[in-house]
Parts: sequence; structure tokens; C-alpha cells
Amino acid sequence: MDKVIVAYWSQTGNTAAMAAAVGEGITEAGKEAVVTDISSVSMDDLQAASAFALGCPAMGAEVLEEGEMEPFVTEVEAFASGKKIGLFGSYGWGDGQWMRDWEDRMKAAGATVVGGEGVICQETPDDEALENCKALGKELAALA
Repeated sequence: MDKVIVAYWSQTGNTAAMAAAVGEGITEAGKEAVVTDISSVSMDDLQAASAFALGCPAMGAEVLEEGEMEPFVTEVEAFASGKKIGLFGSYGWGDGQWMRDWEDRMKAAGATVVGGEGVICQETPDDEALENCKALGKELAALA
């Protein structure tokens, strides 16, 4: 597949900026990036993809956003086995526990977390975080 989906949920725009950077990396690596909010992504397209990225900030007590993202991730878990999934998101407090929990969930569902761990940053992504997101996109493109 020449398209790589980057599906995300963002409240303040920080995770959206990270998603755009992942998309840039995919494009720089010669694939087409489909960067979209989770409410617009096709589950059929995700199921058909060998590699894709998911982004969500930490919410509440370091958990995924519960209204939209949590049910979305639960649905992805049902078909995650054998997939290569890149994870990313921003946080405002804590130490990134929400991402470690998310990584564990995807691995338990049989997915490979691209890069071995999610890409995280505190608050607004700085240049280093955006470069890490681009690198994630390039790695996803190579796997797609």
C-alpha cells in the first residue's frame, strides 16, 4: 500500500501538530500520508493496512481520551495482531505512563509498536519532538 494512515485525536492542537510531522516523514519517504482525525478514518482502511500511526494526548490521570479515542483503540485492538503501529502524543503532566500503557495494550493485541515505543513530548512539540515524529513517519513508510 502506498498510503499510510495517521489517525489522531487532539484537543489543543499539540497532537495534531505531531500528526502533521509524522505525515511529513511519510511523504519525505515517498509514500502518501493520509493524516486524519479519528472520526474521519475508515476502519476498513486501517484493517487493510500493514502499518499505520495513532496519536492521542494524555488525559485525566494519564489515560487516553475516553469519549472517542478509547472506544476507537478498543476497536483497533480487535484487528491489531500482525500490524505495525506507530504511537504518538503529548502530555502536560505525569511521566508518560499513558503511553507505556498504550504500548502494552497494542503489544498484547499482537501488534508491533514501531520504534519500540511511542513518540511523546510535553505540551507543544518542540523541534526535537517534531523530528522524532518525522522519523516515525519515515519508519512507517518503509514498513507499509
